[in-house]
Order: sequence, then structure tokens, then C-alpha cells
Amino acid sequence: MALAFDEYGRPFIILREQESKSRLRGLDAQKANISAGVAVARILRTSLGPKGMDKMLQSPDGDITITNDGATILEQMDVDNQIGKLMVELSRSQDYEIGDGTTGVVVMAGALLEQAERLLERGIHPIRVAEGYEIASKIAVDHLQQISHKFEFTATHIEPLVQTCMTTLSSKIVNRCKRSLAEIAVKAVMAVADLERKDVNLDLIKVEGKVGGKLEDTELIYGILVDKDMSHPQMPKQIEDAKIAILTCPFEPPKPKTKHKVDIDTVEKFQTLRQQEQKYFDDMVQQCKDVGATLVICQWGFDDEANHLLMHRNLPAVRWVGGVELELIAIATGGRIVPRFQELTPEKLGKAGLVREKAFGTTKDRMLYIEHCANSRAVTVFIRGGNKMMIEETKRSIHDALCVARNLIRNNSIVYGGGAAEISCSIAVEAAADKYPGVEQYAVRAFADALDSVPMALAENSGLQPIETLSAVKSQQIKENNPCCGIDCNDAGTTDMREQNVFETLIGKQQQLLLATQVVKMILKIDDVISPTEY
Repeated sequence: MALAFDEYGRPFIILREQESKSRLRGLDAQKANISAGVAVARILRTSLGPKGMDKMLQSPDGDITITNDGATILEQMDVDNQIGKLMVELSRSQDYEIGDGTTGVVVMAGALLEQAERLLERGIHPIRVAEGYEIASKIAVDHLQQISHKFEFTATHIEPLVQTCMTTLSSKIVNRCKRSLAEIAVKAVMAVADLERKDVNLDLIKVEGKVGGKLEDTELIYGILVDKDMSHPQMPKQIEDAKIAILTCPFEPPKPKTKHKVDIDTVEKFQTLRQQEQKYFDDMVQQCKDVGATLVICQWGFDDEANHLLMHRNLPAVRWVGGVELELIAIATGGRIVPRFQELTPEKLGKAGLVREKAFGTTKDRMLYIEHCANSRAVTVFIRGGNKMMIEETKRSIHDALCVARNLIRNNSIVYGGGAAEISCSIAVEAAADKYPGVEQYAVRAFADALDSVPMALAENSGLQPIETLSAVKSQQIKENNPCCGIDCNDAGTTDMREQNVFETLIGKQQQLLLATQVVKMILKIDDVISPTEY
């Protein structure tokens, strides 16, 4: 790097320790960045679509994750390159906003970068490429709006929602029972949805998993599932019309906050102290009984004496229930969380039609079901599976399906999947390219070519001839002017995605195009990379 001199001829330093820094400038920097982004996209390319492969990732402490979800793969991958990290952020933002399409958005960005590299080699300025991409993405998003269909559904007619969730689940490992899982996801969302405000609070849906059983045993519980059992083995295992006291105070004598010690020098004093403690416990249990509680759920533990007393007084109790679960129980049963025994009143109790304890298999695992609640707006999806990895992956798949159902309630427009929407956009963008004089035209055409990469990857992963299949579908779309023709991944014998019931949400697809374009613009604008060298 050349030294700079001031007006008196004295050299001065522009960068500190510049000899220990590596620097890439101009086209080299752009090419290095593009190849880093493309490398990340290539990893995900093979896990796109119903025939996509899964990835197995091992964390530093030996935990193994097997997944098909783009966001999870990139989160776990521990990418070191800065541009690679941008791709990770890209799929994360798609996951947060839409919840689905995390693989497709990275594949799309990778394709845009590959096309941009060719344009840069021809000597087109990166800003012009970025502007062309911006124009093309606007055309594509508008075109998606035109080819989208409204899906009418009601609280009783939920078939359209189920079909769309099945499309999401078909690319996951759980696709053999995607019908039942899609129905569970839709029913869960409909149970907590506010259809007037078109809003869904996904926090009210708890997803709980337990190893054992088979995937088909997965169920939806209109209530709360707590991974705890009754504190005393002889307490009743089933309580009907339960009135629940939800406490965040421990069942033990109060402890002063200051440091203290009690001098006991006679047996009588010790007896008095013991009786005093017993009286505390007695009062606590009595207060719970007086307000009419038939079940106590406590955030803290209680010692054996309290446990014995509760058993003695026929007051079943559950201890060590986490804060989040307590909140969900309070929402579901319509109770209030009570911080002090003195504040217990009958109207603060939660009501549930049935509280039962259920054992699983031959193990001593027991769980508590709280069902038929006063307010059924909190539900639990309970997943069973052969091993821990299967359950984790099913949880991620269910999360995607829940997000898709939520997006459809917010905005009930859909486009056709299987690459049909991308091919249709590609044709529209290609046709619009001729209207733009100047260099942007090349970039708009490149965008159209990049859009073809998603159907191409779908065909590749399904074992079809990629170029042949793509061109056949494309010519069919142009000939019939039918934006529903896509890649026939499942060998159903038809390319019409309406017949195959392959749908995707419109906002999900639009978000994919917008996010991918933004990230690519950002990468193209970097022309100087200064990084400390490795010692």
C-alpha cells in the first residue's frame, strides 16, 4: 500500500499496523464476496423441495442436529466469513418474519450473486447491476400479486389451510404423516386465532415432545401439558372440575432477609419453634382450602412436611412448574398468579374441567394434562417420535406449518408452488426487460435467469433432467398462459400445481424475492475488504 505524504513531505500513517492487515480491492473484493455467498447457497441447494436431502450437523459439545430447515442449518454451521454471515442473517430474517421458505431465499440470493459475477466480468458497474436487480424485483413482486389467488376459509371450512400446510410439510422428514400434522397445526392456530383482527399469537401454542411412541401418536390437546407429576405419589391422579391455585410463593416458613441466628437453650424453646413452623404450614394449607382450591400449582418446591400436610388434607399439588408454563396455565384456566398466600381469593382461582396425570410406556415418566379449560385459547401440540432428533425436527416442521397457517389468516392470498411462481415471474421479468434502455437491461435479464434456479434445483433434487424439465414447463406456461405449471417432483403425472394441491403463501414468496435482492445489493456495493491477517 502506498505511503501518503503531507505538504512538508513527511510520511503519515493512514491505517494502523497496515502491514499486518490484508486488503482486497475492486473486482477482486467483489468476486471473493460473491464466491463466499454462493458457497453458502450451494450447501442449501440440495435440501430444497420434497426430495431435498437433510443435513447432519455436530456442535462442538457433540450434540447432533439432523435437519432440512435452512435457517437451522445456517444457525448451527458456525460460518466464519462475513459475507457468509450475511446469508445466515438473511435466512434468519425470513424465518422470523414468515417462518417458511428459509432454504429458498438463500438459494435465490446465491443465484443472483452468480449472475452478477458474469455481468461484472463483462465490465458492468456493480451499482448498475444492483439497480437493475431492484427494478426486476419490483416487477416480479407485482407479478406475484397478479397471479395470486384468494383462499376463502372459515372457522369450520379449514381444508384450504390444511392443503397449504401440507405443502410446507412435504419437504420435511415428517412427510409420511403430513396430513395429520397439517390438521393439528391448523386446528391449533384456529383455536388461538383472533379472526376479526386477523392476528395469531403463536406464544399461546406450546409444542411439547416426548421420546417414545410413533409419529402418528402426535396429538393436539385443548389445554396445557406440564412435564411434572403430583408431588406425593398417593395424591389423586385425576381431578374433575378442578379449581386451581397458581402460586409463586414457596410452601415454607418465611425467612428474614437479614442474617440472623436463633439461640435455643432449652427443649421447650425448640418445641415452641417446631410448633410455630407447623402452624405456618397449617395456615398455608388452610388458606388454600378456605378459598376452595382443589389443586395447587406452585413455582417453587415445598419440603416433606408441607407435602405430607397437603396429602393429609386432600389437597393435590404440583411443584417446580416453570414461569412460562405458569403463565400459560393462568391464560388457559382464567386464573391469576398469586404471589402471597394472604392474597388468595376465590376469584383468583383458575378452572379446568379435567386435570389428569398420564404415564408413558414402561418408564416412570408422567405428565400432567390440564384440559377443558375455562378459556381454551391456549393449546399444546404433543409430539411423539422414535428418538430425540426426530422429535426436534418434527418441532421445527410444526413451527413452519404453524407460521404458514398464521400467514394465511393474516393474508389469505396464495401462489402455486413447485417452482411455478418463479417460472411465471421469470417470464414476466424477461418480457419487461426490453422496455429498459441502457445497461440495466442486462441486470433485469440476469434476474430472470436467476429466478429459474429454484425450479432447476427442484428438478435436480428430484432426479429429473434439470434443463430439459425446466424448458418444457416454461414453454408450457407460455403456450397455455397458465401460471400454475411447475416441476412435477412427486411424479404425479401432471405439471399443474392446482391438481397436485401445491400452494405457497403470497407474502412468503414476495418476502423471499425482496430479502434476497436486498442482500445481493448490499454485497455488490462492497468494493474494499480490510481484514486483520491471521497470525
